[in-house]
Amino acid sequence: MRTILVANIKGGCGKTTIATHLAAACAAAGHSTALADVDRQRSSLGWLARRPATAAALVGLDWAKDLSDAPKGIQRLVIDAPAALKTKQIEDLVRMADVVVLPVLPSAFDEQATQRFLGKLEELKSIAKNRKSVAVVGNRLRPRTKAADRLDQFLGGVGHSVVTRLRDSQIYADAAASGLSLFDLTGKRAAEHRADWEPLLAYIEKA
Repeated sequence: MRTILVANIKGGCGKTTIATHLAAACAAAGHSTALADVDRQRSSLGWLARRPATAAALVGLDWAKDLSDAPKGIQRLVIDAPAALKTKQIEDLVRMADVVVLPVLPSAFDEQATQRFLGKLEELKSIAKNRKSVAVVGNRLRPRTKAADRLDQFLGGVGHSVVTRLRDSQIYADAAASGLSLFDLTGKRAAEHRADWEPLLAYIEKA
């Protein structure tokens, strides 16, 4: 089983959107996939409850109170972590993961929080000794803006792999309202945005 942890101590940086999309992508690729929601708000599970029966099947796990084992036969496990993680929570979740996906928005506040979180991760031996991969993802970018340029400068100095940059688009909110993702949609627009995800999916499979 390959386990992907989506985490950052900054709220509102797109963790749930990325976690649900990664789970949907794994399921669409034919992997038996579980989506574990550690956040008390249970946003990922809410998305899963809206998911139509015609979409690729996913197993939902409520980990808001306690972490548990994934069901037998699961090939991909995506964990949607809450914001404001405590040190013990970070240690427990990272211990379970094969790769940590860390989204960051083009905002000075997000960059500052992300830098602190990366500092906490680097204190863990598995991260410091490169036994666990950290994939940094620039999220909700609007090309040719000062915020995007500043984020590019920030990402250039984080010391971890900046795997991809996801463009800002209303298509994500529209899909989420129906329990869907870009990997469940057809059409040119969805295909164009799916291309942003290809480097991240390839990175996860090689991690």
